[in-house]
Amino acid sequence: MPGGRPRSFDADTALDRALEVFWRHGYEGTSLADLTAAMGINKPSLYAAFGNKEELFGKVLARYLDGPGAYAADALNASAGREVVERLISGAVDLTAGENTPQGCLCVKTVQACGPDAHAVREDAVTVRKAGETALRRRLEQATDLPSGYEPAALAALVHTISDGIAVQAAAGRSRDELRQIGNLALRTIIGDGT
Repeated sequence: MPGGRPRSFDADTALDRALEVFWRHGYEGTSLADLTAAMGINKPSLYAAFGNKEELFGKVLARYLDGPGAYAADALNASAGREVVERLISGAVDLTAGENTPQGCLCVKTVQACGPDAHAVREDAVTVRKAGETALRRRLEQATDLPSGYEPAALAALVHTISDGIAVQAAAGRSRDELRQIGNLALRTIIGDGT
């Protein structure tokens, strides 16, 4: 028995367009009409290729983490703990206040602005954020260059709090230069100047 009609669109391009829409407007602020218009497909094609809106968001979230948000996992490979923290804060500025990307963070927007009907989507974003914080804590536990007295779990939570704040400020219109100054001040305040 022959299969269905072949797709008349590129699934990767469609996912990238969906990512931009969700990133710009958040999960709740994005309608199916927004998605189909941006992706250049109709609703039946969206459902056939990606599932419902919630399933599509799950695919977009994974793409975000492997694409624009990959700086966070890469930062954990830095040779020193201070450099890990520096790369995370700098990466948060570049990601959330980039010239060619929507302002803010997809995960932060999702955690902050999901109603009861989108509980599962919010929980997915919370899970991603917790996993990132846990990975950072584990990496900081191995660091030998941080000032004495630093509790890795508290420092990991603080770095994530600063990154989230940067994302919120970027979404509110703060410039990249302003956010870089804020990030540099935060870095000097929490772990010194590296000397």
